[in-house]
Amino acid sequence: MSGPALHLAVEIDGDGSHPAAWRRAAHAPDRLLTPRRAADLAAVAENAGFTLITLDDGVLPPGTGPDPVGRIGAVERAAFVAASTSTIGVAPVVPVTYAEPFHVSSQLASLDHVSGGRAGWVVTEETRPQAARVWGRPQVTDAAGRARESRDGIEVARALWDSWEDDAVIRSVATSRYLDRDRLHYVDFTGETYAVKGPAIVPRPPQGQLVVVGSPDLVPADRLDVALVEGRDPAAVATASADAGTPRVFAEVEVALDTPDATGAERVADLERYAPWADRGRLRHVGSVAGLLALLSELSRHVDGVRLHPLVLDEDLGVLSRLVLPALSERRLTARPLPGTTLRSALGLERPANRFATAAVQEETR
Repeated sequence: MSGPALHLAVEIDGDGSHPAAWRRAAHAPDRLLTPRRAADLAAVAENAGFTLITLDDGVLPPGTGPDPVGRIGAVERAAFVAASTSTIGVAPVVPVTYAEPFHVSSQLASLDHVSGGRAGWVVTEETRPQAARVWGRPQVTDAAGRARESRDGIEVARALWDSWEDDAVIRSVATSRYLDRDRLHYVDFTGETYAVKGPAIVPRPPQGQLVVVGSPDLVPADRLDVALVEGRDPAAVATASADAGTPRVFAEVEVALDTPDATGAERVADLERYAPWADRGRLRHVGSVAGLLALLSELSRHVDGVRLHPLVLDEDLGVLSRLVLPALSERRLTARPLPGTTLRSALGLERPANRFATAAVQEETR
């Protein structure tokens, strides 16, 4: 764990974590997919002092299920939000079960440049068979295969981020050289299902390596910077955190807070008339601000941060920003990111050395 400060992240996709959250949304229906909607949510989170916002994604259109969500691509939203914020980290969800890791690494490196070093990457799996058809790829049917694709995809992305050394761009007018080609490297990755030669088409990200976030049950811990752990009670979260084996650990917590108009339980009951709030194995708080503060205080002894999933963003995010984060700050349980800092530095993570530059130095000293 990084220290006494609890880092807070919030998922801002759609209208909230409940599939019927749109029924209680405060905005007009045509505003959901507007840039202003994304920017407004990000501004509220940044002004409140959140460390990170995450943006869920999916390649499939809404189906016949209870969750009629439509969305702009997570990376595109993240780029827009990054340009309209200054301190908060921005991490889109990007599965690499079928996506080309070369293109994913380029998109995310570009996002880190746009944000000035505030980008992260939430790695997930794509389990639905229809997704394979969308990508025009053979279906990955087993858990081991999906884990392999995530593992290899992260390894390729990390290698490509290092394929440009930090000083590869020299812009020498005297010699008419923009790049020092000796500081660009082939990654020469060969996996079970594909190979990537490189180098990248985007210079090394400002953070060197983006902050990679994911579940240690799906991705090997040595590929992650931040583990997302679950558990239906604090004891289960504490156990999962102790077993994570990653530099930082965030707990997944769903929240439905009491508001001036209705209690959290009443709001959940209202939405349950239309669809169930699926049990994802996460810790869930339904009730008062005081109760959530007590829960977060307890979790701060076991994890470095918490990713909150509000029941309805238009209702819960306001309560979180007005009452929860200020109270945590007063108790010195959390600290807001400072201007000019990267997401890695906000989380207390060092900027990693470039693997190719390090290898070259080691070779010279032999």
